[in-house]
Amino acid sequence: MTSIGDAIRAVAPGVSVQANAPLAPLTTFKVGGPADWLVEPTSGDDLVRVVQCVLRHGLPLTMLGGGSNVLIADAGIRGVVVRPRGGTLQLVGRDIVRADAAVTINGLVRWTVGRGLAGLEAWAGTPGTVGGAIYGNAHWRQANIGDVVESVRVLTRDGGVRQIPADRLDFDYDTSRLQQSGEILVWAAFRVRPGQDPDALRAVARASLAFRKQTQPLAAPSAGCIFQNPQPRRDAVPEGIPPSAGALIDRAGLKDHVIGGARVSPVHANFIVNDGTATAADIAALVELCRATVADRFGVRLRDEIVRLGDWQATG
Repeated sequence: MTSIGDAIRAVAPGVSVQANAPLAPLTTFKVGGPADWLVEPTSGDDLVRVVQCVLRHGLPLTMLGGGSNVLIADAGIRGVVVRPRGGTLQLVGRDIVRADAAVTINGLVRWTVGRGLAGLEAWAGTPGTVGGAIYGNAHWRQANIGDVVESVRVLTRDGGVRQIPADRLDFDYDTSRLQQSGEILVWAAFRVRPGQDPDALRAVARASLAFRKQTQPLAAPSAGCIFQNPQPRRDAVPEGIPPSAGALIDRAGLKDHVIGGARVSPVHANFIVNDGTATAADIAALVELCRATVADRFGVRLRDEIVRLGDWQATG
């Protein structure tokens, strides 16, 4: 019987295909077990061919981008993990930049800033890729990445390809249509403003990156913010406490709390960091302790911003 690895190599020659591939080094948390199969297409066309092949074989399919904002189970991920790499950027007309899903947000920022195209410079320092940012409608301060999206091209779970305008992507806080539909981003088109001074845009990018360095524990492995911030229309935060997951965890007395090799960051309480020895189970236990303690103390149930991937039942 032809293995899925052989089948993928047949439809996408030259694409990297690995069996029993370690995933921890590919995530910003640096934890998690292996993938049964890891496939790394380097173009949008190869991404489509690979996903269509996996779907035809009926195997579980997991998409992995830059490895931020995810927590992979210690038991790893069954089936096929597809991790797009590289990708292209192009200017379409005067004011639309099209970026493949695998392009990093920082790469997108550098590309637009260097060409005097404004609109994305404040996203400097954002971890991960375009695909992950669109999937989770990445936010920075009061802005969402969906605010500057014009349209996207996606691969549907039945193997079809379609283009979708931004107003049909159901963007909301930390959410998009892709989370419900299972559609996979191939590329995204962003609105930009041409004719700007690259040096002025670089100054904005540097200021954004500097603020992140001052307020976030960027030196230690983490996945970014663990929880979504409470939403006024859904959550009743006690008076005197900012509507912030980090503030609630801090007021609950959990800043710097440790389970195994996982620690609530003393810099920002909505970050959990790995001291180099943490397991995914350590991190998950600390996540649940924070959730339960905040619910008990303040009556607010925090919702995950990170996405858990893999075989958590086998982990226990």
